[in-house]
Amino acid sequence: MKARADEAGDRDRHIRRVLGGILVANLAVVVAKAVVAFSSGSLAVFGDVIHSSVDALNNVIGLIVVRVAARGPDDDHPYGHAKFETVGALAVVVFLSVTILELLRGAVGRLVMGGRPPEVDATAAWLMGGTLLINVWVVWYETGAGHRWRSDILLADAAHTRADVVITLTVIAGLFLSAAGLTWADPVLAILVSGAVIRIGYHIVRRSIPSLVDAAAVAQTTIGAAALRVEGVRAAYDIRSRTAAWRRFAELTIAVDGTVDVAAAHRIADAVEARLGTELGFHEIVIHVEPC
Repeated sequence: MKARADEAGDRDRHIRRVLGGILVANLAVVVAKAVVAFSSGSLAVFGDVIHSSVDALNNVIGLIVVRVAARGPDDDHPYGHAKFETVGALAVVVFLSVTILELLRGAVGRLVMGGRPPEVDATAAWLMGGTLLINVWVVWYETGAGHRWRSDILLADAAHTRADVVITLTVIAGLFLSAAGLTWADPVLAILVSGAVIRIGYHIVRRSIPSLVDAAAVAQTTIGAAALRVEGVRAAYDIRSRTAAWRRFAELTIAVDGTVDVAAAHRIADAVEARLGTELGFHEIVIHVEPC
């Protein structure tokens, strides 16, 4: 149990370190885009500033949520607080929804009301290109860390930043097309990119919901087959499993020979627990032993 607690603490420290570094990168992106927005007068860039600000806010929320999720079990949360991390991932979807609404509102307003084309100079172009490179790096780095540490909040935030990359590309294209006289290009591209943002939000929800509704972490047949490979196990049944963010829980009953003593039955149960932990990645396993 101490080793598992150390593992959770190590994971928590790494995730918070990743979020802290990405927060600094996102703040730099916000400042650069704000400079471009004020210098060019582009509504699209102002919308992109709002979107990037949401990225930074997501990092702050992530730092808070991960710290809460790392707490161990208590009287009110006997299974721990890991699901708070999944809730944090869903909070990212809420901010994605806000981004979509802002993007669509600005695009429709530009199409209906028209407006002066944005003024793009070399400095603005370089700044937008720099923010694009930072976001591409963030997506690569955060996605890798999210898979490595099995973190819903990192993977959700990386998905949000991936949307930011698409939006920034759209904004840059819209800036140059509008400057070339195609004033409709910027709002039309903004509407099209909303579809990409919606798709990303859908995948975040699809990945997060199974944990919240206690969907099976591993198929019952797979768990049963692993238990039956342990010498002394005659049957495995009443199998349940669930996930809480990165943690997996399993409960099952095993049948052993009725002639074995308590100590031998306990050793068999320990062997089943070890196999389920190493082969299937379970962190907490409750085994009930019955005589065959």
